[in-house]
Amino acid sequence: MRSPGCGDRVKAKAGTVIANARKGISRLTTNSLMFKRVFGIVVLIVVAYIVYEWITFPNVAVLKDQWPKSTSFMERRKKELRAEGKDDTLLYDPVPYAQISPYLRRAALVAEDNDFYEHKGVDVDALKEAIQRDWQRKKLTQGGSTITQQLAKNLYLSPSRNPLRKIEEYFIARSLENHLTKKRILELYLNVVEMGERVYGAEAAARYYFHAPASAITPSQAALLAGCLPNPREMNPGSPNKRLRARERMILARMRRWGYLFEEEVLAEKKPAAPAPELKQTPPTDTATPEPTETTATETTETTATETPPATTTTQ
Repeated sequence: MRSPGCGDRVKAKAGTVIANARKGISRLTTNSLMFKRVFGIVVLIVVAYIVYEWITFPNVAVLKDQWPKSTSFMERRKKELRAEGKDDTLLYDPVPYAQISPYLRRAALVAEDNDFYEHKGVDVDALKEAIQRDWQRKKLTQGGSTITQQLAKNLYLSPSRNPLRKIEEYFIARSLENHLTKKRILELYLNVVEMGERVYGAEAAARYYFHAPASAITPSQAALLAGCLPNPREMNPGSPNKRLRARERMILARMRRWGYLFEEEVLAEKKPAAPAPELKQTPPTDTATPEPTETTATETTETTATETPPATTTTQ
């Protein structure tokens, strides 16, 4: 026979199991409520952020025919100078596309964005490669940005590597591509990008470093200006260091191989096809040149040879 004490122990164990089950259910309920509250707060924050970004999203359409009076990067630099007790004057003098040397236009393309005319503001392949490099190095870098993204960042954002800033950059870049032509984007970029301490844009840089307008700079000078873009305060075009000299040589070599092709594609972007099939676009002057025929092949070859940028000897 089962002793009376055995039944009591069974009842006690059953009571303990039931009590523990109730506690577990209570904890689950509490955790569920807490999760719902946290989730709700996160949703509210995300919605508030989206609404804020929508309200403050820049109107890039005005850039079709207006020059920016200043940029986010310029204002940031002025603030830094004032904090150091220095004068906040910057050199900035925007000029039309035609007044920027073709050499500098090509140099910027080959140095900063080989696929400028192919992408829609964001080079997905380059972005993937940059993310992969960041993952391997366990840190965030600024790689993978197109000229359009750099323009978006210079105009409206900051140098921060915050992922949220990169998301903003992405959407602004897409908006720039939707509202502006490739030619206008490149024109704006070359006029606002930093090219040295307190120096912004091609015209200001050409006059400051070379005492000439942006339309008159040489291939070597163009390569120096384009070469300094990744770090313009460390690589001074007026007094090039070894790193900038190496970039100059690399850019000149690329210009000789690909520069004309890149600018030809940019100039042809979003333009109607020529009515006569025998005409094509000539990159440096935006004018049409007859296609070579069998009777004029020699003359055309000689003309083309004269249009090719001459090899430039770097001056030390």
